[in-house]
Amino acid sequence: MKIKILLLGSLLACSAWVTRAADAPKEHVFDSKPLGIKLSVKMVGPYMQDADLQIICLFKHKAGGDTYQGAALDTDKHLGGLLSSLRNRGEFVGELGETILFTPPKGSIPARRFMVIGLGEEKDLSLDTLKTVGRIAAREAVRLKAKNVAWAPVIRDEGNSAIEVGAGDRAFAEQMLSAYDTEKRLQAQGLAPEFSIEQFVIEAGPSYFDSAVKEVGEGITTVSAELAKRDKSPYSSSGK
Repeated sequence: MKIKILLLGSLLACSAWVTRAADAPKEHVFDSKPLGIKLSVKMVGPYMQDADLQIICLFKHKAGGDTYQGAALDTDKHLGGLLSSLRNRGEFVGELGETILFTPPKGSIPARRFMVIGLGEEKDLSLDTLKTVGRIAAREAVRLKAKNVAWAPVIRDEGNSAIEVGAGDRAFAEQMLSAYDTEKRLQAQGLAPEFSIEQFVIEAGPSYFDSAVKEVGEGITTVSAELAKRDKSPYSSSGK
């Protein structure tokens, strides 16, 4: 009887492990590890990912009401309405490049810090908008010393389909890596404190996952080639 009980316990434990493994979100990790970062596309929402810094984007606030659906709505709900409160009170407008950083309420989401980057007027959305966001994300992650970072555009979840999701993710990733490369070069020349981002997750919904993987992968190849051609001479002639 004791043997049967032990065997049953082992089977149940194994079954639980298999269930957890099966429930793990789909993720594609890029083998190239650009600039030493474990970069991936993951089928997960911004309210689910464990990260030192979770970043999302929001359009400029509309007086008539902002659109929240899908992951944007779920994230706001998990945060107890914090996002909509800030916007409805006019305390985060969402101008292009505007940022706000806060600590999520205890027990709300896994991320330890949460940042919103403004996209500006919805009618002005373009790939250049996502490029700006990518540069801001890299520099803010370094400034905040966030080793594990996650980003979700949530543009579709705000009711906008002007940009193909994969193309937007690629524009973001290319400029995020480009800005991070500059940060690392500054560090190497003693012009900034040493710090490295270890992991960067680009979050994508099921409908856009494959496109994001394809586009971001191509973007890594393109930007890596461009970075290899950068001027390697010191930024400053002083003190050398």
